[in-house]
Amino acid sequence: MTELYAKYGDIAERMLHFVESRTTDQASATMRVPVENYLNPQRWEQEKERVFKRLPLMLALSIELPEKNDFKAMQIMGLPVVITRGKDMKARAFLNVCKHRAAHLAPEGKGNCSRFSCPYHGWTYSNDGKLLGIAEASTFGEVDRNDLNMTELPCDEVAGMIFVILTPGLEIDAKAWLGGMYEDFAALKLEDWYYHKSREMRGANWKVAYDGYLEGYHFAAAHKDTVAPRSPSNRAHYEGFGPHIRLGFPQKSIVDLKGLPRDEWGRHENDGYDFIRMLFPNFALFLAPEMCQFAQLFPGDAPNTNVTIMNYVFPTQPETDEEMQKLDEMCDFFYNVVEEEDYFLGLKVQNGLESGAMTHQTFGRNEPGNQFFHKWIEYYLDETGQTPMPVMKD
Repeated sequence: MTELYAKYGDIAERMLHFVESRTTDQASATMRVPVENYLNPQRWEQEKERVFKRLPLMLALSIELPEKNDFKAMQIMGLPVVITRGKDMKARAFLNVCKHRAAHLAPEGKGNCSRFSCPYHGWTYSNDGKLLGIAEASTFGEVDRNDLNMTELPCDEVAGMIFVILTPGLEIDAKAWLGGMYEDFAALKLEDWYYHKSREMRGANWKVAYDGYLEGYHFAAAHKDTVAPRSPSNRAHYEGFGPHIRLGFPQKSIVDLKGLPRDEWGRHENDGYDFIRMLFPNFALFLAPEMCQFAQLFPGDAPNTNVTIMNYVFPTQPETDEEMQKLDEMCDFFYNVVEEEDYFLGLKVQNGLESGAMTHQTFGRNEPGNQFFHKWIEYYLDETGQTPMPVMKD
């Protein structure tokens, strides 16, 4: 932790410089992104297949499945997925599908059971995916039961998070995927937190929505009464770790750090500056003093839509009804800011992109995170291997 705090202190020093000099991190040049990248159905399908179905996605926190036999079932881009906690306490993921006639096995949501019974014909499966029983098997006929186990998905648990790849048979190493971001998440000790609730939000194309998470250039105009009083617009620090980003936003109070010993600056997250920890392609975690909000963005049912799951967690569980109500109100406040300001504007952006008014969007030098994000999308869409691996700053 000492080394990590030292890194945070260096970042804080740089963000203080941004505030005092009215500057920000910058890319080497502006970057144009074709409007078609947000509209084209074929490209949208490629993004789902080559990005969302081939890369590890953070689908659950460990604290969502704390006990043996816990499960979480959900729809991800139309795919029925269930994550289970076996009797060996290992997290596993499966397509939530009976191999008889393809009915869903576990009901959507969370629960606890050691086996799943198909609601259509009563076939039963253990929560490690093995077929246990065929209803009236003596009348069914000969089958190879090994071929009728649930379809397992690559799954790995690390730093209090459960990652899943939506394509069977691929290799997964969540710690390696996190790369330089592993230390950040391990230090948070998310496995010990309290999970409060989640709420669904819908908006524009998933990249339109994610673009908004990647910069603070819009704070003064879009968040003048909510975010801007705390965090100055167009002041941000960016670091890339593989395709992931640690994004730092100074608060206006960062100048108060000058009254503290320099070696303490790295311990003042949320008290002078904030971090958004972003995992490609769709995860953004914001830790505030009042709560922690993390977003999971997924392509919706058409190129111009996304489905976002906003999750709310806290280091400790409230002890009183009053504290619980206060936490709930704070979570709803942050949800409303995103929905009523960011996602509302995102829908207008989507309409503007569809209007034919422009052929390209232009990301400024002061928007290096957006440039980095779109370069990584191109990197993963290029199956020829000719696109160079992106770097944050040239």
